[in-house]
Order: sequence, then C-alpha cells, then structure tokens
Amino acid sequence: MPTTFRTGLVVGKFWPPHRGHQLLLETAAAQVAELLVLVYANPDSPTHPAAERAQWLRELYRADELADGPRIGATPLRIFALAADADGVPPDAADDDVQREFVRQWLARQGLRIDVVFSSEDYGPGFAAHLGVAHVAVDNARTQVPISGTRVRANAADTAHYLHPLVAAQLGVVPPSPVPRVVMLGAESSGKSTLCAALAEACHTVWVPEYGRTLHEQKHGNLAYEDLLYIARRHAELEDEAARQAHRWLFCDTNAATTALYSYYYFHRCDPALQAMAAVCGQRYAHTIVCAPTVPFEQDGWRGPEALRSFQHGMILMQLDYFGIPYTLVEGTVAERVAQVLNQLTINNEQ
Repeated sequence: MPTTFRTGLVVGKFWPPHRGHQLLLETAAAQVAELLVLVYANPDSPTHPAAERAQWLRELYRADELADGPRIGATPLRIFALAADADGVPPDAADDDVQREFVRQWLARQGLRIDVVFSSEDYGPGFAAHLGVAHVAVDNARTQVPISGTRVRANAADTAHYLHPLVAAQLGVVPPSPVPRVVMLGAESSGKSTLCAALAEACHTVWVPEYGRTLHEQKHGNLAYEDLLYIARRHAELEDEAARQAHRWLFCDTNAATTALYSYYYFHRCDPALQAMAAVCGQRYAHTIVCAPTVPFEQDGWRGPEALRSFQHGMILMQLDYFGIPYTLVEGTVAERVAQVLNQLTINNEQ
C-alpha cells in the first residue's frame, strides 16, 4: 500500500497492546510518512500505566539500531504516553466532544499537525472530522483479529494467542505454540548450537539459533544495555516464526532467562520487561536441557575467557532452581547428548 499521507494519528488505551492494535498500527504506518501514537486512559491501569504500555510499543517496533527509534518498515513512530494529572486527560466516561477537543488541544500545544486518523472504532469518523483531517477505518468489525483490550484484561491466559510474547510475559502468560519447544541452555562454548542442529536433523525439524550472538556480531561486540531486551524480543519472534515450520518439536538455542543473566553480568541491571520474559520461560518451553561445560573450549573471538564457563554454568543452574524449572543435564559426545535428549523426550511423552 503506497504512502498517501504525511502524518497519521492513532489514539488508544493499548491496555494491553494486542495483535489488533498491531494490525491498526502496521496498516496505518504503510500509508503515512510518520505515525503519531497517543497512549492514555483515565482511570489508568494501576499495575501497567500508560508510560509502561507506551514503552512496550516502542520495544515491539524497535529496530536493530537503537538510534533509529521505533519504526514500522521505513515509517518512524512517535509514541506519547499521556497522564491524567500532567496532561489533563479527560475521564474515559466523558462524552465524545470532550475527548475530541482534548486531543485537538494537546496536538496544538505540542505543535503537531496531522493529516489522517486511523481507528478501529465507530468514533473514528467523527473524531477525524473534529480535527479537520481524513479518516481510515481498520478492521472495525474485528474480523481479521477478533480481540479487544477488555477481553484480554478479563482473561489474559485464554487470549494469550492474541498477544506478542513480550506483552504476554508482562501479564504472566505465554502464547500457545503449534509444537512443543525444547530449549538448550549452557555456558559459552558448551555445545548448545551443535546440539540444537543435531537434534533438528535427527527429528527432521528446524531449530532457532541464539539471536544474541547474531546481534553481538553485527554490532562488533558493542552491545548496549537496551539491546538485551531487544535480543529477548527478537529471539521470541524468531521462535514463533520457526514454530510454524517445525515438525513435532522446535529446538531453541538459549532463552530470555539467560539473556537476563547476561544483562546483570555486563550491566549490573535488567529491564523489568526482560525480567518478566525470563520469569515465564518455565511455561514457554516444554523441556529445558542444560549442556555441561565439558566439551573442549573454542575461542572464536566473541566469547569470554574459558575460566568463566564454570561460573556461567553455575549461574544458569541457580536461575533454573530459583524459577523452579526442571531440567535435564546432558554430557558426553554430540551423539551421546542427542541420545540423552531424545530419551528424555520419549520418557516424558509416555508419561
């Protein structure tokens, strides 16, 4: 769809952001050179206020290069979180004229001009007319993505399949997977990637490489603190894409919990959104395999010193115990490790 407008506007609670919101934003972004997104509610969520929900949106549409800011394709997003006190957000129950005039005045105070409003609600045409701009309706009937924020708030677990894994994790739930996922954990150079590839070949399925390694190499080893949450988000998306192609099992190299460990290791802190993604790893994966650091260490120029392997291994085991995640420790040659994993999968399938 070609760009037809300069600046578009989307307004919503995004409480929480769901696939319907993503359809709205992505449809809008395809038709504008720039998209403004206003996030607010009054009363607001006491647990996940507008500022937090706006940040989730920024994370969902962050590109590899943090400096580029959030964007959908080539279209930059400017995402604003408004607060009832600081910005004078009217109550949700206020009539349409009050809501429309609030947005008109807020845009004027910010010196922002728009050309079109995108919405999935019946109020959209009148709202756009009040602002003196065009209107584009996106899936008002909710036939493409039959979900609403109200339904998600009522039961996040039953509607998790309409949530991006980053957002779902913030609500303590995990979207269902077409196939069970088996995750390989372990210290650097403990054979995770090799084992994943061997298992995928043995099971005639696919596997997901560690995205953190990919980005680390792309940035020549210069990862920023903000990259760690991005790594977890992209890895989850790559898993979801691969799961649709997988046969019976999906093998995954590393998970968000290990990414959180590296966040603490390198930066001595961890984004709360990444903490939430780490906390649901026990639900996300059907089986957790830990590779013992007993294979010969290979220094490829990107890894830390060999002496760290024992420490990393211990931290992974401690984290699994903390989250109460059962795991299988595998040792020996690649063939022996494959046999150990397949045996464990067979035993669990028979139970």
